[in-house]
Amino acid sequence: MDISTVLNSNRINLKLDVSNKEEVLNSMVDMLFKEEVITSKENFIKDVYFRETEGATGIGDGIAIPHGKSSSVLKTSLAVARTIHPIEWETLDDKPVRFIILFAVRDVDKTTVHVKLLGEIAEKLADENIVNQLLTSNDASEIITIFSSDKEEEFS
Repeated sequence: MDISTVLNSNRINLKLDVSNKEEVLNSMVDMLFKEEVITSKENFIKDVYFRETEGATGIGDGIAIPHGKSSSVLKTSLAVARTIHPIEWETLDDKPVRFIILFAVRDVDKTTVHVKLLGEIAEKLADENIVNQLLTSNDASEIITIFSSDKEEEFS
């Protein structure tokens, strides 16, 4: 999947100044709404919080991947944020997060679209060098390149 079809620099904030999970999600949902990816901030955030009740979306190493499958989503998309301060989040390693990838998934999309996108992102996040780049890069276009690259050695 071509990441540029689901992510652009307008939906990346690498200096998000927030103090809690709710502020993180609200800011990221705002990015999606401004880009006309979702029709209703309120409905989409409800769907994201519903998914949060099903299990931790903090995957460890300072990263969370919340997601919502919603009728409010016009186009399956991603929003990315890195917070200035660590944020308390339900995580697999019980540590706060700083890098968040919010998945906005159309509820009419086949499950395979969502699963394929999640799998591709998870594969990148399994690479320690890539995670380090995501946690330190200050360039939105570089974040897109990291997720777009099929050659992990480019980031070694």
